[in-house]
Amino acid sequence: MRAVVARVTEASVTVEDEVVGAIAEPGLLVLLGVHVDDDVDKARAMARKLHELRILRDEESCATTGAPLLVVSQFTLYGETRKGRRPSWTAAARPGHAEPLVEEVVAELRRKGARVQTGRFGAMMSVRSVNDGPFTVLVEL
Repeated sequence: MRAVVARVTEASVTVEDEVVGAIAEPGLLVLLGVHVDDDVDKARAMARKLHELRILRDEESCATTGAPLLVVSQFTLYGETRKGRRPSWTAAARPGHAEPLVEEVVAELRRKGARVQTGRFGAMMSVRSVNDGPFTVLVEL
C-alpha cells in the first residue's frame, strides 16, 4: 500500500460538480494506492500509520490533535514508468480488490476516532488542496 500524504489547510474532492468530501481546517490529504498483494492487515497498518504520522505543525499527528483526513483512492500511484513512455498498471490492485481495502483504511481510521472525509472510488474526481508548507511525504508499507 502506498500513500502520498500532504499537510493541508483545506482540501476537497468534487465529482460531477458535487463536493463529495472536504476538510475546511488543517489536516491531511491522503492519496491512497492499493498494490495487488495488499490485504486487510496492511490496510489496518496503513490507517494506524496515517493516524499517528507526526507531520502536522509542531510535529503533531491526527491522533493527538483530532485533525481531519481526506482520503482519496489513487490507483495511479502504482504506475510503473521505468520502461517506455506509457505507464504500466500491473502492480495496481483491480477495483474489486482495491475498493474494500480503501474502505477498510477509512473504517479503521474512524474506529480510531479520526474524522475522515473521502472521495468516490472509481469516479473521475477533481481534487483541490491548499498545501501547508508545502509538506508532503510518501508512506509505503
